[in-house]
Amino acid sequence: MPAIEQQMILSAKDAKDMKNAHGVAVSELLDPENPRENLVGVAQGIKWSNGQPTGKPALLALVTQKIDKGDLSKDDLVPAEIAGMKTDVMAVGELFAGQAEPQQEFETLALAKRVRPAPGGYSVGHKNITAGTLGTCVYDRLGDPGDPIGIPTKYYILSNNHVLANSNNGNVGDSILQPGPFDGGNDPADRIARLNRFVPITFEPPVARAKHRNLVDAAVADGDFDDLKREIHWVGHLQGWLPREQIYVGMQVHKCGRTTNYSLGRITAVQATVDVNYGGGRVARFRDQIITTNMSAGGDSGSIVATREGNKAVGLLFAGSSVATILNQIQHVRSLLRIEIV
Repeated sequence: MPAIEQQMILSAKDAKDMKNAHGVAVSELLDPENPRENLVGVAQGIKWSNGQPTGKPALLALVTQKIDKGDLSKDDLVPAEIAGMKTDVMAVGELFAGQAEPQQEFETLALAKRVRPAPGGYSVGHKNITAGTLGTCVYDRLGDPGDPIGIPTKYYILSNNHVLANSNNGNVGDSILQPGPFDGGNDPADRIARLNRFVPITFEPPVARAKHRNLVDAAVADGDFDDLKREIHWVGHLQGWLPREQIYVGMQVHKCGRTTNYSLGRITAVQATVDVNYGGGRVARFRDQIITTNMSAGGDSGSIVATREGNKAVGLLFAGSSVATILNQIQHVRSLLRIEIV
């Protein structure tokens, strides 16, 4: 491995050593009584100097854009150290949970068309949204209740809450269209599944974001076995998934999504606490997120992100900006939705 790449990696030991300092940083930097201008989160990563990674661990203050210290008030400055750990500032842009945007005409997008059986990477969406991405197809971890040997009896599309459940506004049984409505999908002709369950997202308003405990933006919809395909377009079949302890800063990853097709990225931060804009004045704070280099755009929400080597799932893409992409830990998605992905 080239020396420059080695300097991008945060070791498991360093990450573990940062645990206590990370908690202090979240409390101090995201204190609702003393909000800092431009600050949208806190994470663990590597300190950079003069545009180069140093290989040294750092608590990352996540900002929409970097501002010269001389242009900030004293109260908005990030301390050089917190709880004995060096800090750094990382620009992540304005973070939005992304559905397809009006300028993204479906005729020009290869993965915005109707396809059966539908693999991961293609357009999908609740009947009342624009469009997002079908992550992959999954099944219940233990089969239906009362099934002692765990034979799957239902098969699901996995994507985001805001893609399949219309950001908490969907009802069980609602139509899920492939392609999504913005890409020409119509109900019932293009119905591929029905909303089965989702993990509710806590929003501000009405709940103050300091009280949020969001871990995932995730949902599943059940469809017919022969309409669903577990392979992800261009990425292939997943070869397992990684627990959160094995996901590290510097890891190379890839994904396939409705808008930007196939893209590569690198994990730049873990254990991120971030504030994400859902439009309409709603913001949700998420804990224990993964941040990567920019590898997505609106409409890619719901994509599965996997390791480039070994093709193991690490996260469920749900938000981002022009400079960064945000993922839910796949371990949390799997646990909270009670699904199996391989």
